Amino acid sequence: MKTEPTDAPEPRYLTPDQLQVGVFVMIELPWFQHPFPMSNFKIRNEDQLRGLRAMRLNRYRFDPLRSDVHVDHESASGQGATAAVEPQTPAIENDNPEVVAKLERMKAIALHREHVAQVEKAFVKATAVMKNLNRNLFARPKETLGEIGSLIGDMVEAFLTSPEATLHVMGDKAGGEEVYFHSLNVAILSMMLAKDLGFSAKVATEMGVGAMLHDIGLTEIPDRVAKKNPADFTNAERNLRASHVELGVGMGQRLGMSAEALALIAQHHEMADGGGYPKGIKEADMTPAARVVSMVNFYDNLCNPVDIQKAMTPHEALSFMFAQRRSKFEARTLQLMIRSLGVYPPGSVVQLSNQALASVTSVNPKKPLRPWVMVYDASIDKKEALMINLEAQPEINIIKSIRPGLLPPKVAAYLSPRSRVTYFFDAGAGSPDRPAGSRA
Repeated sequence: MKTEPTDAPEPRYLTPDQLQVGVFVMIELPWFQHPFPMSNFKIRNEDQLRGLRAMRLNRYRFDPLRSDVHVDHESASGQGATAAVEPQTPAIENDNPEVVAKLERMKAIALHREHVAQVEKAFVKATAVMKNLNRNLFARPKETLGEIGSLIGDMVEAFLTSPEATLHVMGDKAGGEEVYFHSLNVAILSMMLAKDLGFSAKVATEMGVGAMLHDIGLTEIPDRVAKKNPADFTNAERNLRASHVELGVGMGQRLGMSAEALALIAQHHEMADGGGYPKGIKEADMTPAARVVSMVNFYDNLCNPVDIQKAMTPHEALSFMFAQRRSKFEARTLQLMIRSLGVYPPGSVVQLSNQALASVTSVNPKKPLRPWVMVYDASIDKKEALMINLEAQPEINIIKSIRPGLLPPKVAAYLSPRSRVTYFFDAGAGSPDRPAGSRA
């Protein structure tokens, strides 16, 4: 694992007059006490230059290695510079347009945090439904299927009728037990694709119910096999685990599930090229809903395998599916999932164009290349970490994905790359007074 350097270079500073376009500055103030989106950035234009000088600091730290212009190091050392005078948090009456814009961004971030809190509450409620499913499915099948149907109804409304449904990555502790996460992930990501695939509300609902229960047959498989690392299976154990498909169909029939949902359970491990199981059927013989769930199930198993040491990042999983397993999926559906999740799906750790490190926290499937990100800044408490909506900051871009294992320990602890990537949705996108993940 990469470690942080112990011999950091001596800080270098410039006076206000020495600032110029092309210099990479590092503002030594909390992000909410200056008018710029980021504390570290390269000066791109005269407006930014004027904004920096308007802060009236005695010195400005800069990085010569990341600057496009040469600055005389003799006059740019920290030895002759006096300490920076920290300005007060700007008042709203300030007529500086950059300060006013910063205050508006702060309000947007506060609203976003409130939305995330609402989504987490809805996610906890959804996992409670899944717990009741395990406990009550056969004791009270009608009631339990009704609860599942209600949750699926929220997803159908969010992804088929809402103008913009936002997808969030959940924290490790949200929702509690991870045994319920896979079914939720598969259902939510399948719903995300339903509208653009032209599915009706009825077809989407049946797909959602089947997706939520696609692994129901695993409850009949002993834990010593169901939870065992597949790499360690004997042939008998591999066959036993594979039988969860037929067991699931039988259980679904006893529960009175629809033919569409039963077909999905039967086909959720089939592949478009005929390389799946249990029957090895091809794309033409799979239902449209099963083609979607089979692909999403494959993706989530790459991100959240039994052996967590082999987990791929969301970015790696999509790249692997497209580059090496493309023939296993319906081409249109795979392309749509990549376009909807974006090149850097929620849960990815990324480097931004200003060299900052961040984690992708939320994405609008309609604008996947401009997600919300949480930025690493050692000077800011993680609870108050800077959140950036890249849609509102066109000058900042994602340039690459980074494996969590390559992060310095302090950065990894701050960004908290999830050991398991779990998604939930905001059904009330664009409507702050509407609870996330719940019907109007």
